[in-house]
Parts: sequence; structure tokens; C-alpha cells
Amino acid sequence: VQLQASGGGLVQAGGSLRLSCAASGSIFSINNMGWYRQAPGKQREFVAAISRGGSAGYADSLKGRFTISRDNAKNTVYLQMNSLKPEDTAVYYCNADLAIWGPRKEVSNYWGQGTLVTVSS
Repeated sequence: VQLQASGGGLVQAGGSLRLSCAASGSIFSINNMGWYRQAPGKQREFVAAISRGGSAGYADSLKGRFTISRDNAKNTVYLQMNSLKPEDTAVYYCNADLAIWGPRKEVSNYWGQGTLVTVSS
């Protein structure tokens, strides 16, 4: 199983970016998908998550600027980031709870490799 994140880059303050993360491999089902971020010198923090049914939750500080969505047919989660600020600069990681094909189909947690978002002032 692989989670491939993309869409990061350099943007000016006030701009927007859309991150994508596609899950691939022998996937039986995907439950929650989400995004975390880690700024230089800081711990990884929760950004947003979305259930298979579309229920979303956000870090309080990001509500109103970030929107998470997913396409179940494509096993992909998105993060639309608007009104970006320099403090949003971080590596953004996608995360998913998913079950792989097999006799037990146990759910495990997986991380993507991260995509760098840099917001200039």
C-alpha cells in the first residue's frame, strides 16, 4: 500500500494550494483519511480528517481556510488551502485507516511521504 501526496509548492501569502493524496495497492476499503503537518522544529500536528461518508473535522485554528474532501472511487483525499499564511509553511502528510485484501482484512494506519508547502510573506 502506498499513499502518494502531491500538490505542494511555493505560494505567496494569501494564495491557495490544493493537495492531493492517492492511495494505491491491494486495498479492500478505506475508512478515515486525513492530513497532518509538521513545521520546521515543531511536532507533527493534526490538520483535518474525513470519514468515508464525508464527515469532516478540522483543527480549530484552520477552520474556514482549509477544506478537506475525498473521492472514494479514486481512493484520493484532497486538501484545499486558501488564504495561506507564512505560518502554514510545513511538510503536509496524508494519513489513512485502511484494510488490505486478505483473509482478515484488518484495518491499519498508513502515512504518505509528505509534500512541502512554503508560504512566502
